[in-house]
Amino acid sequence: MVFKRLLGALGVGGPNVDTVLDPAPVRPGGTLTGQVQLVGGKAEFEIEHITLELVARVEAEHEGDEREGVVAFDRFTVGGGFRLAEGEQRSVPFSVTLPWETPATQLHGQSLGVVLGVRTELSVAGAKDKGDLDQLIVAPLPVQEAVLEALGALGFGFKSADLEYGRIGGTGQRLPFYQEIELVPSPRFAQQVNEIELTFLANPGGMEVVLEADKRGGFLSSGHDALTRFNVSHEGVEQQDWPAIVDGWIQQLVEHRASYGSPVGFGSPAAFGPGSHGHDGQHRDGHRSGPGMGTAVAAGAAGLAAGVVGGMVAGEVVDEAGDFFEGDEEEEG
Repeated sequence: MVFKRLLGALGVGGPNVDTVLDPAPVRPGGTLTGQVQLVGGKAEFEIEHITLELVARVEAEHEGDEREGVVAFDRFTVGGGFRLAEGEQRSVPFSVTLPWETPATQLHGQSLGVVLGVRTELSVAGAKDKGDLDQLIVAPLPVQEAVLEALGALGFGFKSADLEYGRIGGTGQRLPFYQEIELVPSPRFAQQVNEIELTFLANPGGMEVVLEADKRGGFLSSGHDALTRFNVSHEGVEQQDWPAIVDGWIQQLVEHRASYGSPVGFGSPAAFGPGSHGHDGQHRDGHRSGPGMGTAVAAGAAGLAAGVVGGMVAGEVVDEAGDFFEGDEEEEG
């Protein structure tokens, strides 16, 4: 989807900017390519800078309520330093690298309900204008696909995915928000947990998998949250028995045992230290997402794309991308 806006900072007759992203989905840590297409206005203009800004629709808790806003999480200068003649058409190609923690927006072509964008900013004769906003499609890394597919094969259901503002303590998180994927427990664990939340924090060497369970209370005990984390590598994904590995993670999470010990198979367990298992060192109690920008995906995500190729069931689709790209730029937080 491509949206054009006149360079409002310069009034009528200013340059027109239209950013066209190459159609193939990009992965976290991968290269985003495309072209910034400019059309000169009714006079000659000095194009000082062309900047691309990555933005995300993010949920945040504020005084007990959950709100949504736009957060910028990276910027790239991709051109500038030239004169654009009256009516001149010029195309500026670009190639930029996405942050490793960039959240996935789809799985096997099915939307996850997460909204990302690329905003183009022109700096012209001392004035700046956010001239174009385009939807960014991000596919998961192979290891992320493997974990999700294993969960589907184990009978877990997809509930929703969204972006939460804040940090998970005890991790190497770098962005100001994280992606949270909410799962309905498989029948095997349905008596023990209400819901499981999954977060991926990728880096060049591998990925942290953060799991949190909303555990059910017993006859003499109240419900509580349990959280643990595991480190995995980007290498050798196809050689691993992911259902067995992920099943071990879930058992460990549900039993709420500390994750110290030797690596088991591909998943290298690592434990949170005391007091470091939530955002900003806080446990993630009460941070359940209501119906928001990422709340649910098509039944369709075809059981999270063919059952997360094995059995996940998604809810209704909530498509808010259209609203986001029709004028939410000013909500940046």
